[in-house]
Amino acid sequence: MQCPKPYICLDAQAVITVVFAFLLFGSVRPARAQEVPQSFATTVDSLIDVAPKTYQELDAVLRPVRKDTFLMSFFASKALERNYLDGRAYALNQMGRSYRDVSEFSRSLALHQQALTAAVACKNLEFEVYSLNMISVIFRRTEVIKSALDYSQKALALAESVKEPSIGLKRSMNVSSNSIGNIYQLLEQYDLAIGQFQESVALDKELDNNLGLAINYQNIGECFEAQGKLKEAEESFKASLVYNEKIDSDRGRVICNYSLAHVYVHQGLTERALALLERMLPTAEALGDKAIISSVYINMGWSLMHLDRCGEANRYLMKGKDLAERFDLKSNVSEAYKFLSDLWERQKNFEKAFEYHKLAQRYDREISKERNMRYVNDMIVRYEAEKKTNQIEVLAMENENVKLKLRKNETLILISGIALALLAGIFYILYRQYQLKNEKKVLTLEQSMLRSQMNPHFLFNSLNSIKLYIINNEQKNAVHYLNKFSKLVRKILEASSVKEIPLAEELETVSLYMNIEDIRFSNEIDFQIKVEEGIDTQQVKIPSLILQPFLENALWHGLSSKEGSKEISLHVRRDGEAFIIIEIRDNGVGREAAAKIKEGRVLKRKSVGIDITKERLANFSKDFEHSFEIAFVDLYDAEDRAAGTKVVLRIPTI
Repeated sequence: MQCPKPYICLDAQAVITVVFAFLLFGSVRPARAQEVPQSFATTVDSLIDVAPKTYQELDAVLRPVRKDTFLMSFFASKALERNYLDGRAYALNQMGRSYRDVSEFSRSLALHQQALTAAVACKNLEFEVYSLNMISVIFRRTEVIKSALDYSQKALALAESVKEPSIGLKRSMNVSSNSIGNIYQLLEQYDLAIGQFQESVALDKELDNNLGLAINYQNIGECFEAQGKLKEAEESFKASLVYNEKIDSDRGRVICNYSLAHVYVHQGLTERALALLERMLPTAEALGDKAIISSVYINMGWSLMHLDRCGEANRYLMKGKDLAERFDLKSNVSEAYKFLSDLWERQKNFEKAFEYHKLAQRYDREISKERNMRYVNDMIVRYEAEKKTNQIEVLAMENENVKLKLRKNETLILISGIALALLAGIFYILYRQYQLKNEKKVLTLEQSMLRSQMNPHFLFNSLNSIKLYIINNEQKNAVHYLNKFSKLVRKILEASSVKEIPLAEELETVSLYMNIEDIRFSNEIDFQIKVEEGIDTQQVKIPSLILQPFLENALWHGLSSKEGSKEISLHVRRDGEAFIIIEIRDNGVGREAAAKIKEGRVLKRKSVGIDITKERLANFSKDFEHSFEIAFVDLYDAEDRAAGTKVVLRIPTI
């Protein structure tokens, strides 16, 4: 059936609920009560049973008490208990508006965000758009311009995504458009703002939305005033006042009148402006909106200044400034400081005028920084470009086959998934090959090291020595030699199975090796080990079996061809916290002479132990912050003759 008024159609049960609610609310006032009236509780239960989905249906029932935060909080709680999230979104948004009207912006923002969560959860697009718009208003009122623009754009895009929007969605689209116009206004792009507001006026007239008309004419007047078009501004403010009278809005009346007073001061009608502001002040204070009260105080002070009533002007300006500072209304604080600067300049107190001027400039800089003008300007340009592009794309996409597009997307996702899986598989295979290659390299080095330690020459010579002792019936020497030899072989085999061993074990192994070699050299070798005080050889770790190749090299290339004393020393010392130094020094013939002797031999013994040791040290140092170093130093006596060789190993410990 057709509904006569105001805007909605409900089923029979809903109509009964609406009528019943209006009868009840005739005696309900938005006073703060500690207990919910039974009549309101009954109406809430009936409303939740019917569960209307649109803003208009809910507002038709709850409009008389929607500003009562206590009753709205009760409705929100009941709606949550019975999982009626549409009603909860409505109630939370009304509570948010009430707190916004008294400048409690943080509390208001939290409520609107909860309303948005409820609207999304129940998939109610109308309440989702409404909540986004309310959040945008909070951000705009607190001059967080980027967020305000983002939320307005999102709300408008959601509303425009519906081909046949409801009246509620159309109203929300108008709110979004108005919000974007307000942002243009804050950015001082007044022509763009006026154009946006005039579009909203046309839609408001179509919807017969007197509140929207009042707001948009007010905004248009502010833009005209900023451009210096005072006559046009006055006409727009008066038009806004007419619509505020129609909807009986005290807030709207106060805003229009202090805006008109502002214009009158610019026109030189200061007495008229002051009378208007004095008449509006009690109404403004009754509203409780700190931003409006602060603006009225500041405008009264400004008017009084123009009438040379400086004492009163200073009092009202300070009241407006203090109130704005208490509620972080930066624009009002900045305006108050500017007027105070003008006031003290009129009184020839230039020092105080300059002080207030600096404070006004500081607040202006803060406001400019918070608005992030460059970013928002870019966002506006992008929004306009994207809006036109989206309109063209929507028209083009309507001619495409939706099923084909979905199939293409599915195919693309499948191919992408397969490609990513193959790519991941290839990377894994390559990584495993790299790991296996490294493991193989380490294994090869360990095998080579073992072969180096257990080279046939050393084994053959050692066993021959044992055999010689047995033949000569030197049982004691044979047993002693065999014990040392077996212990050395066991230590080499044990050490070859681990990557690193304590320095103490390595020193014990090389000591055994040198004892055996000393027997073969007829006890001519003087071998000494010196460990610097403070080094715990059990805690210091080094690669296993790295010292023997250097000692063997010293024996067979440095000392085997030398006549006289044969000395080898091994010195361990620390080099800072990160390194230990191992020095192996011999008094042999030197590297140059050893090389010549080697060239003259028929059987050249190839030594690969040192090269293997270098590779093992390089592999070992990968696990440390620092790398190893090896240096060979030729030693000379006072007469510049070769006096041996020194090998310096610098091994990382961190």
